[in-house]
Order: sequence, then C-alpha cells, then structure tokens
Amino acid sequence: MNPSISPESESAGTRPVYRVYKRRFWGLAQLVLLNIVVSWDWLTFSSISTTAAQYFDVSESAINWMSTGFLFAFCAASPFVIWILNKGGPKPAIITTATLLLVGNWLRYAGTRANGGIFGLAMFGQILIGLAQPFCLCAPTRYSDLWFSDRGRTSATALASLANPLGAALGQLIDSAWATKPSEIPNMVLYISVISSVASIPSFFLPAAPPTPPSAASAIPRSPLIPAVRQLLGTLEFWLILIAFSVYVGFFNSVSSLLNQILSPHGFSETEAGIAGGILIVVGLVVAAIVSPLTDRYKHYLGTTRVLVPIVAASYIGLVFAPGSSAGIAPSYVVMAIMGASSFALLPVVLEYLVEITYPFSPEIGSTICWTGGQLLGACFILIQDALKADAFAHPPFNMRNALIFSAVVAVVAAPPPMVIGLFGRVVTRRRWDIDRGVEARDPDTVDADGPGRDRGADKAASEEIGVVHSSPSQTETAL
Repeated sequence: MNPSISPESESAGTRPVYRVYKRRFWGLAQLVLLNIVVSWDWLTFSSISTTAAQYFDVSESAINWMSTGFLFAFCAASPFVIWILNKGGPKPAIITTATLLLVGNWLRYAGTRANGGIFGLAMFGQILIGLAQPFCLCAPTRYSDLWFSDRGRTSATALASLANPLGAALGQLIDSAWATKPSEIPNMVLYISVISSVASIPSFFLPAAPPTPPSAASAIPRSPLIPAVRQLLGTLEFWLILIAFSVYVGFFNSVSSLLNQILSPHGFSETEAGIAGGILIVVGLVVAAIVSPLTDRYKHYLGTTRVLVPIVAASYIGLVFAPGSSAGIAPSYVVMAIMGASSFALLPVVLEYLVEITYPFSPEIGSTICWTGGQLLGACFILIQDALKADAFAHPPFNMRNALIFSAVVAVVAAPPPMVIGLFGRVVTRRRWDIDRGVEARDPDTVDADGPGRDRGADKAASEEIGVVHSSPSQTETAL
C-alpha cells in the first residue's frame, strides 16, 4: 500500500483524499510553549540589566553578553538543527529543545543562587538554552508543512514563530516586576526555571507525524539535503529575502536586549522599558493575528512584503528621535507599536513565502539559514550598538543615539532587496501552492528556486511515481 494515499481512497479507486488531524494542534501548542519559554529565558537578565549587573558585580556590557552568547550559541547549533529537522522531522527537534531547556535553566539557577552568584555558571546555563532555541524556532515551517494544509500553514507558522517574541514580552514585563532589587534575582530565575520545566515535559509525548499527508505538496518527497542546500544558496530570490530577514530579526534582537539601556539615559525606569517591550510584542501579535489568516486565504505573500518592509524601516528611523522627545515616554510607545505591528505581520509571511518559492526543498533549510542570519547579526548588532553608546560626559550620559542612527541606516539599506523580487523579468511562482491546486504547466521563462526554465513536469513525474494524484483543496478533510 502506498503510504501517501489514504486507505479509503485507495480501496475506492479514486483520487486520494488528503487529511488534516485535530491532533496537529497539540504539537503546535507545544511549539508555542517552547518558543515562549526559550525567548523568556533569553531576555531574563537583559530586561533588568542594571539590577543584574549589581547582583553579579559585573558591568552592563557583561550582562549584554548573556544575550550575545545566547545568539552565538544559536548559530553554532544551526547545522545540527537542519540535519535533525530534515532527517527526523519536528519531534526530535522538540525533544532536543526540551532537554536543553531543562538542563540549562537549572544550571543557570545554580549560578545565581550559589555563593551569592557565580556569573560564569549562569552564563553556561544561558548558552545551553541558546543551543536549545534554534531547534524550536526553526521548526514551525517544517511542522506546518508536515501537519497543515494550504488553508492553515501561514497561521500555524505565525502562531509558533511569534510565540518567540511573546516570550520576550513576558520577560520584559514580568522580570522587572519579579526582580526590583538585586537580592530578588535568584528567586526570579527559580520561578522561570519551574515554568520552563513544566512547559518542556509534554514534548516527550507528541506524535511524530500524521498518518496521511495533509496536502498533495506534503506527499511529494523533497529534494535531498545537500543538493537542496547547494541549489538554494545559488538562488537569487533566497538571498534577497535573507538580507532583509537577517537585518530586521537582528535589530529586533538587539533592540529587545538593549531597550532598557536605550530608554534609561532619558530618565525612564526599567518598568517603563518593560512596558515599551510589551507594547512592541502585544501590538505585533494582534496585527499578525489579522494578517496571517488573510495571507492564508489570499496568498498575497509578495504584495504584503512590499507594503510592510518600508514601514519596518521607517520605524527604526522613528526610534532615533522617540527616546529624547519632550513628549516623554509616549513617542517611544508609539514607535514600538508600529515596529511590532509591521515586523510581526511580516515575519510569518516571509517564512512561508520562502517555502513556497523554494519548493520542493524541505522547509527547514531556508528558514534555519534565515534565522541563523538574524541571530548572528543580532549578536553583532548588540556588540556594535553597545560600543556606540555615549560616554559619561554626553548629554544625556550614556545615551544610545549613535547606536540608533546605525540601526536606522542599516534598516533602510536592507529594505530594497525584498521589494525587487519578481521584477526585471524574473517571475517567481508559488510552487507549493500550485501543486496543492493541481497546477502543473507553467511558462518556460518562469524563474523558480532552481533557476530559469525549470519544468514543473519534473514535479508531476515525482508525484506520479509515488502514486499521488493532486486533489483540490475542497477534498481536504479533517480527522481526529
């Protein structure tokens, strides 16, 4: 029996019926939980950088290394993430995340509790959590492709991916309330460790894969890993997306890590900085919750990208002027809201669009490379912006205006590449969606992920070889 065809359809001698299962939401919920807690862990000390520096008796720059080391650890783990997701699917990646979270959190707690605080041990625990992050952050596109049909992939990717900044928002808001003075830091880390441990346990009981594919595109075998990576790196459209994605994710990481240091020179408290970070995330999540279902319905990936990218770039320009405004904290809140709305709405759209145009490459390849670029640049941006901080004789002392000017300039420079996708005679198709719709023929001048002139007849031949006949979305059923 062909495993890609449901028994009902095979026995009836009809075209296969692709099914989605309600159990898919359990795995999605677990991915959401893991991304929340791992991001919360990332910003545990950054959101209270002044208090943490006092507790460990180190500089704020040393506390910044808690975030920077976390991001570099992400980059180190990325090759293993691609391999595990490609060979084993989402479940081994989720289990790896849970294991590293459990060990890392309790080592970090030991580092804060023992001998009045051992910075090196706390940093080691932080790095282990950093190694855990890519296994859950890069999994959403692979998970949604494995479990969801074209009607829900973008929304599923959005929910799991944007849980990561939601965790950052919780870190910004809750950590500053739990640790108002240095002596409260060990208890704060204890609370976070307990929450992370409870959230990790269900990971070990998830199903590995659905009994039958959710769509025609999911049923077709993907290109082998090494050839797919080579072809992807030779694709112009991938690089156009990678540039903007890496820059904007990198600056989100650096702004989230340095937000307290951006606002505090202008007289704003850690609590107000936490509220600004919360606004960044909450507004972004609300807007993404509106945009993602619309994208699932209409598939306007490129048009949405062209609208949102300039808004993201403009928000970084606004951040240069907002902290020092005579109107107080309100302009910073407004800029954070605009930045969050545009960035969060853009993120899942770009990730899913990348999967569409690089099909039949496995989804985790492009998404992991993009996330790694964002984390690497985020670490670099934190170091650069920390170095651009003004000295004690500036007005106001230790302000980060030069660092914000740097972020604005780079954000504007990164805007054009994704805007020109599909222009200058290069036609980029949504290949995975075409397979789901049963569209096989196309113009020979179309540019796909493999370069000009690739005939989708190869995809048709692959699907016929495994006995899959492409059904329309109306044939998709929901099963228990």
